[in-house]
Amino acid sequence: MTDWVDSAYAQMPRISGELEHAYGDNVHILADTFLLTHLGFLCAKGTGQPAINHVVRDLYRYLIKAVLNGEFPRRVATITTRMIDHAPQGQWVGQVLDEQQRAITVNILRAGTLPSQVCYDFLNKTLTPSLVRQDHVVMARLTNEAGEVTGAHFGDSKIGGDIQDAIVLFPDPMGATGGSLSSAISYYKDQVEGTPKKFVCVNLIVTPEYIKRLHDDHPDAVVYAVRLDRGGSPADVLAEKPGVRWDEERGLTDKQYIIPGGGGFGEIMNNAYC
Repeated sequence: MTDWVDSAYAQMPRISGELEHAYGDNVHILADTFLLTHLGFLCAKGTGQPAINHVVRDLYRYLIKAVLNGEFPRRVATITTRMIDHAPQGQWVGQVLDEQQRAITVNILRAGTLPSQVCYDFLNKTLTPSLVRQDHVVMARLTNEAGEVTGAHFGDSKIGGDIQDAIVLFPDPMGATGGSLSSAISYYKDQVEGTPKKFVCVNLIVTPEYIKRLHDDHPDAVVYAVRLDRGGSPADVLAEKPGVRWDEERGLTDKQYIIPGGGGFGEIMNNAYC
């Protein structure tokens, strides 16, 4: 290795710009005004196609970048630059992502289809493509006659192999009740061969109820989100740091839709029921 190693790149921080909260170390809510601006446009009444899908793509490119920086292993690389022909210092030494890490992104039909494809393409550009896979599963909310969510149904799936030593991603825009994601993680733990390094849920919006469900069912799962919505909480609870009065926080209507939220993204992204 070259003697000219710059200490500035010896230890790179993993995560920066996060919302302070009391939900635990596995929850990462990005404090990013740029992303909040674009998510606000995405959720605004009147925003339609084709703008919606363009914004979803952009948001997930930034989200998967945050996940790669925060959760994926690194290695020290020595890069011989074009300047090596002119000076012996023409080598850069520093931390980069370990391209040999296995990664699996799970397409949860239908709101997760576009986000998963974006993550899959981004992972293929960053890691060794032969170690990257995309799975496909069908999840549906179960509701009662009053329209209240009572559970989640795991339907058909196309799972392309084991998950041994992989980082398994669930890019699903809306983290509302947590029922679907909890069921999906349980299925991978119980029915798919191998032990992964970790499960990571990659969401645009999450609620306190969603975080609580995952915390209770799968305390090992990691959550990344652009925004926390707890609009159903009392004013004095909203004045507190998120998670301090977790049991009193509310981010769902009585029909389990996120507030302020952005409507049902599965419908909006596919022009269904419009």
